[in-house]
Amino acid sequence: MEGKRLLRTVDVDSLRGKRDYATLAILLGCGLRRAELTALKVEDIQQREEHWVIADLIGKGGHIRTIPVPDWVKAGIDAWMTAASIENGVLLRSINKAGRVWGCGFSPKVIWGVVKEKAKICAIPALAPHDLRRTCARLCHQAGGELEQIQFLLGHVSVQTTERYLGCKQRFHNAVNDRIGLEPDPAGSS
Repeated sequence: MEGKRLLRTVDVDSLRGKRDYATLAILLGCGLRRAELTALKVEDIQQREEHWVIADLIGKGGHIRTIPVPDWVKAGIDAWMTAASIENGVLLRSINKAGRVWGCGFSPKVIWGVVKEKAKICAIPALAPHDLRRTCARLCHQAGGELEQIQFLLGHVSVQTTERYLGCKQRFHNAVNDRIGLEPDPAGSS
């Protein structure tokens, strides 16, 4: 699977690697947009109903949503925060040439760089950060996630947008309502 290959390219023993892993993990596991990821703060990561979430994220069009954070993504975030000594403020930050955390954030351009570099290592052509958002949606769907829940996760106003991400097409042969248990018995008995 390309997502796993992408994550495996990261040197998780280095500071930059920990940041890059957290970046890719959040994109793949939570389906954030680049702008949402660059604005993400440590304080946004909270526990709700005994589950880690990105709480009350303000997304595209000012829509607010809360995003569940899988345990493996949270572990990547924690490893980055510990290594970078980040306790509050913007979560993902630049790293200078000396290998130290620098400034109080990073631009969407850095995310492009991380994704492009790791995609090149994996020989995945023309991979963009937004493709990881679509990958998140498809993986959720393959894992049995309901369309409505995936729509909530991604913050889509229209379910049609979510369907486009998933590549859903209506099937008429073997339609979903062909065998729902209400059909008359073929032998004629009721």
